[in-house]
Amino acid sequence: MKPASEPLQHPDYLLLFDGVCHLCNSAVQFILKRDPSGSIHFASLQSEKAQQILSRFSYAESGLSSVVLIAHGRLYTKSDAILRVARKLSGAWPLCYYLGRLFPRPVRDFTYDWVAKNRYRWFGKQEQCMLPTPEIKARFLD
Repeated sequence: MKPASEPLQHPDYLLLFDGVCHLCNSAVQFILKRDPSGSIHFASLQSEKAQQILSRFSYAESGLSSVVLIAHGRLYTKSDAILRVARKLSGAWPLCYYLGRLFPRPVRDFTYDWVAKNRYRWFGKQEQCMLPTPEIKARFLD
């Protein structure tokens, strides 16, 4: 987790994802359905806005290999980001946060990296970023 070098002007929970990855887009749809309070907002890592925000953290995401969560001014990546998102969802999903924390970060991140490395091969890739519907457009920064 890394604090920002200066205050940010964005929602308290901002998830930056690979906008051309089918797995990532499916995960966003999954989160939208299970975040009834609408507290998690989104932007694709490919967007200029996401890159501006990441630069404030001195975080250069090359290769789009990690989901990034910015929560209350702190940056989380890989399994830490996923677990923190799970904690915000409805139903039994917050339990995943507590169960996941039982495993050491290197083990969690090894698994994350393995899935991230193979995600295009297993789930496919889109030619362009997802376009949000009018109902959810307000939750997307770009």
